[in-house]
Amino acid sequence: MKKKMLILPALMSIMALFLSGCEPLMIFDPKGPNAKTLSNTIILSIIVMAFILLVVYLLLANMLLKYRASKLPSDYEPPHEEGSTKLEIIWTVIPILIVTALSIVTISTTTKVESQQTGYDNTKPLVIYAASSNWKWHFSYPEEGVETVNYVNIPTDRPVEFRLYSFGPITSFWIPQLAGQKYAMSDMVNKLHMAADVEGSFFGRNSNFNGKGFAQMEFEAQTMSQQKFDEWVSDVKAKEPELTEKTFNELLDTDFVGRKSFSSTHLTFSPAPEMHHGKSSDMSDDAEEMDGMDMSDGEMDHSNH
Repeated sequence: MKKKMLILPALMSIMALFLSGCEPLMIFDPKGPNAKTLSNTIILSIIVMAFILLVVYLLLANMLLKYRASKLPSDYEPPHEEGSTKLEIIWTVIPILIVTALSIVTISTTTKVESQQTGYDNTKPLVIYAASSNWKWHFSYPEEGVETVNYVNIPTDRPVEFRLYSFGPITSFWIPQLAGQKYAMSDMVNKLHMAADVEGSFFGRNSNFNGKGFAQMEFEAQTMSQQKFDEWVSDVKAKEPELTEKTFNELLDTDFVGRKSFSSTHLTFSPAPEMHHGKSSDMSDDAEEMDGMDMSDGEMDHSNH
């Protein structure tokens, strides 16, 4: 009986190993405050669920041992039993308490990661428009006046605000070690906040299946110091060509491309859709802000750093 009881947990462990793809679980190796908050919430949920499973398995084992048929005579007839009000209250209240507790934690976590990170209240966030197309990612830096394809560079110790949308089907923008995932859609802009604590190269991808090129829709997110980031922007503006509307349309029509850099963005001739409360604002706020930006020099105010 004891051997049989060990089979189920063993099978579950094997299944978990195969489902993980034998790759490191990057969500448990956070490199930013947003990712750390999400990782802690996931770990707490796993601990709670593991405890629940342990209690259920112990109760199941007790029932199987205590009430197995071999202990009773062949002519045994079980007595008629009425339901236990006490037990019914217990097994109803306990799940309610568990769900309530996890709901409070989830709401608190969601509220925290949906806003700018604590500690950066007086620091201007870096705005990056991340647009997906079949099957690639376009990263536009409106303040710096540069654009990249299939890679994004981010300064450390500074809040970053990604504005997500799509030129095709719905995709999901995800850098596991820096933030959670959020959808990119064709008729609206979703905002994703994050910050990086350390310098490094991190894996990013589309986590929403969107067709034959889904597996190749990956990108590199490289974090670096503000000084190195400014040097990179200057280098791109000095050495890379401008992004014309013709070149951009060719990129959209091409299924797979490598890493590319441009010294201007597509936002000047193909602006992002902006939505407020479900109704198009024709980029009312952000268009005014973008019009006031000098796309030529890419100068930024880093006085808070």
